[in-house]
Amino acid sequence: MDFQTGDRVVHCTHGLGKVLAIEKRTFNNRTSLYYMIEVADLTVWVPADENLKNRLRSPTSKPRFRQLLSILSSPADELPADHRQRSLLLMGMLKDGQADTLCKVIRDLSAYRRDRSWNEYDNALMKRMQKALIGEWSFILSITPQDAEVELHRLLAPKVN
Repeated sequence: MDFQTGDRVVHCTHGLGKVLAIEKRTFNNRTSLYYMIEVADLTVWVPADENLKNRLRSPTSKPRFRQLLSILSSPADELPADHRQRSLLLMGMLKDGQADTLCKVIRDLSAYRRDRSWNEYDNALMKRMQKALIGEWSFILSITPQDAEVELHRLLAPKVN
């Protein structure tokens, strides 16, 4: 994956951002190429190494993103009640950095909360993942973040029979 300065990218943890610069940097006597990514009020340096595809990706296409939104209202996968197991499972899922995985994690955590309470980690993870999804959503579909958030909550709402 070769990104250029000015490209919009999605960081696996922080969401939608922009490539501000591409520079060689040296850490621990090793020089590597890094992408300087601006995400909201944060600047992140991402190494252009063999793990780049799990850290940065291009924004999802509009047609594909519309398909992914159906994940949010699909039946949730059950999450472990043990917070450590739940945390490990969710973090493992999110390692691929893909939008469909992000939708699944948000869906599953939302469903989990209907029957149980969240711990601080669950709450922080949900906020971070929702922010990332809403940022990409509003960019791709050219809507306001507020409109994306309203639609997100609508899609996550339990279905009444």
